[in-house]
Amino acid sequence: MMLLARLRRTDRRLTQRIAACATPGVHRTLSAVEECAESTKLWCGAAVVMAATGGRRGRRAAGAGLAALIVAQLVSNGLCKQLSDRPRPPKEWIPHDEVEDRPESSSFPSGHTAAAAAFTAAVLPTCPPAGFLCAVPAALVAFERVQSGAHYPSDVAAGAAIGLAAAWFVRRGPRSAARWLLP
Repeated sequence: MMLLARLRRTDRRLTQRIAACATPGVHRTLSAVEECAESTKLWCGAAVVMAATGGRRGRRAAGAGLAALIVAQLVSNGLCKQLSDRPRPPKEWIPHDEVEDRPESSSFPSGHTAAAAAFTAAVLPTCPPAGFLCAVPAALVAFERVQSGAHYPSDVAAGAAIGLAAAWFVRRGPRSAARWLLP
């Protein structure tokens, strides 16, 4: 119980600090990145560009990224949010009006972060330049989710962990299953 209480205090301190730190320019940039990432538009667009310009390697990276994104969305939004009923951070912690434009669903975990981490982590091994390029908006999306008051830092960390696990599953799961099923 002490660990949970410590996590709640840390979540509160970090949420308040991050929400208060953004200048108007940073705030506009973060909002624009989040708007692009809404409904996975950013990641689907990146996959189209990789598939169209990256040859066979680009198509493989795009396919892996999209598959991992789908797995992460199913786990985070389809399962975890349904099992968890964590409220969003209190509006009084957020000193700007972005807090009025957040979803009503459970705060835990961050589906935006899960999708961003899954796509980026699945693309990186096949096409490192594209993976590194995707890492920048992925990090901005994760930061924005706390800055806007939509999530606690622990929600974002859980979303990132789900995304990384989804990428691992997509990249390694079929081979592992084949080895297990076919002696």
